[in-house]
Amino acid sequence: MSGQVFLGIDIGSASVRAGLFDANGQRLAFAVRPIKQFHPKPLFVEQSSSDIWTQTGAAVREAIAAAKIDPGCVASIGVDATCSVVAVGPNGQPVSVAETGEAERDIIMWMDHRAGTQTAAINATKDPALAYVGGEVSIEMELPKVLWLKQNFPERYAAAWRFFDLADYLVWRLSDADIASVCTLTCKWNYLAHENRFSETLLAAVGLSDITGKVPLQVLPLGSAAGKLSPRAAAELGLPPGVVVATGIIDAHAGGLALVSTEPKGSLAIIGGTSNCHMVVNPDPVMVPGVWGPYFGAMLPGWWLGEGGQSAAGALLEWTLRQSDAWPLLETTAKAEDRNIYAVLNDWLADLEMREQWPTRDLHVLSDHHGNRSPRANPHARGAVVGLTLEQGKDALARLYLATLQALAYGTRHIIDSMNAAGHKIERIVMCGGGTKNPDWLRENADATGCEIQLVSEEDAVTLGAALLGAVASGAFTSMPEAAATLVRPGGSVKARPETKAFHDAKYAVYLQLYEDMERCRSAMQAWH
Repeated sequence: MSGQVFLGIDIGSASVRAGLFDANGQRLAFAVRPIKQFHPKPLFVEQSSSDIWTQTGAAVREAIAAAKIDPGCVASIGVDATCSVVAVGPNGQPVSVAETGEAERDIIMWMDHRAGTQTAAINATKDPALAYVGGEVSIEMELPKVLWLKQNFPERYAAAWRFFDLADYLVWRLSDADIASVCTLTCKWNYLAHENRFSETLLAAVGLSDITGKVPLQVLPLGSAAGKLSPRAAAELGLPPGVVVATGIIDAHAGGLALVSTEPKGSLAIIGGTSNCHMVVNPDPVMVPGVWGPYFGAMLPGWWLGEGGQSAAGALLEWTLRQSDAWPLLETTAKAEDRNIYAVLNDWLADLEMREQWPTRDLHVLSDHHGNRSPRANPHARGAVVGLTLEQGKDALARLYLATLQALAYGTRHIIDSMNAAGHKIERIVMCGGGTKNPDWLRENADATGCEIQLVSEEDAVTLGAALLGAVASGAFTSMPEAAATLVRPGGSVKARPETKAFHDAKYAVYLQLYEDMERCRSAMQAWH
């Protein structure tokens, strides 16, 4: 096994990442290529499968060249992707999901919120299957999206041969395997993996009975081989044909797989990025209102998965910073000092904290700017900032930055509280994603939740998780825990500071109250919607 190399391909919201890992989990090379997003109007976010495929090939070729290895050493390919839906015609051509009909735009992204009416209609059925998505289907899931297409553009819906989740689409492009992953189909299509079926009553109630003929008929478990790299795909990726291609997985779940496989009990995996995903596994099904799942075998085979999340995390933080009058100063300072903007901002915050013990005592943020995925399950929720003054400049931005970090951490605490109240026993947080490079982000999450934050040494655990799947599918390892024990190495940790507990308890109570206040505001204005 010493000569084997495992390729992980991670399709995120804004980029494709290709990572090559050796048999000890050491990263040999990494390549990143940007991918397009289209924002035709508010709530609509689309992508292009041809663009993603082109950039995937470019990233893989770049990684192979950077690693300076013989492409023949690549033993397997694992793929993860965002839970976005791809519409494919009978000859493989794209089917447009854009209102204006651009053929290139054949993907409705996970963050797209166009299908509000359809989401409400599905939830109004109160079908028993909804118990396995926390009680309500999310606007970010796939059935509302395909129902939107069927109701608004029935001819395009009829023309679609397949609706793939993006990870399954990539597996199909790589291997010609017309299969679905238990992860994608269960987590995003309301497939009941523990019973190996869709809910016929749910589909019939909303006019989607025919969808079972438009998604792959074969559903494969994680860690299995979907097929082998086709000659056509091999030529485009610069690899030999015949490489084992693993069954796909959702991007957050690939990260969760890497984070919790070696110690699943009591661990909450947080995969941070544009949004945050909170993953917990349990030997038994635990139903948590407002938390997706329980899904059987959807991340760690043989375990039930519960999935919480925040629809905007990194995206909210960046948006908040850009609203400040001090944003140009932050940008120019970071450029002049050749540093990341968050490193500069953390210095500004440290200076503020030298002068004020509790800079956010009177400034509170409710972080529901893009709705509340968990545990409120309310896509119509709105964010808030309370306690504004006429303060400007560096201190004002540092203060708002800290309040926003804390709000996101309180959202995580709310998810943990809900999970534990339902029967989980979360003892530690294992985290990956861009936020783990920010010490203040880690500090606030530890202090706000009271949990120790554990890290892994590989900074891109999601791509490593994809490679881990391929390693198991190739037969190099017999199980996910065995593979993770070899490929995933622990990193550092951050412990909660006990002296901050009372402060955070008080602010957390304010955070929860702000949601109720905003809901009263929304209710008062309901007549003008």
